[in-house]
Amino acid sequence: MREDRARAAMQDHCETKLMLEGYGLTTARILYHFPDHPGLLQSYIWQDYDIAPKFPALLGFIEFWKARLEGPLHSVCFTHNRLIAPNEWRKVDGELLLN
Repeated sequence: MREDRARAAMQDHCETKLMLEGYGLTTARILYHFPDHPGLLQSYIWQDYDIAPKFPALLGFIEFWKARLEGPLHSVCFTHNRLIAPNEWRKVDGELLLN
């Protein structure tokens, strides 16, 4: 239980760092042909933190798919949303602590 909380806190810290570095959440819907039935399409949803406009994580996953998986790709549609925009941050000059 304690290890789970520590792992979750570490993941939150890493995600916050990624957001501050300009990463956003990228979601892709991948349609691919069944290897045994090429006339049928299957959908796969992929989601990860990535940075626009080059999308290295998404392109890396697509390259992995082409090299290692049997189902040929039909199409990839994706959306990307920065989770922290520049206008959401402001300088704080002080801090008030209440006990």
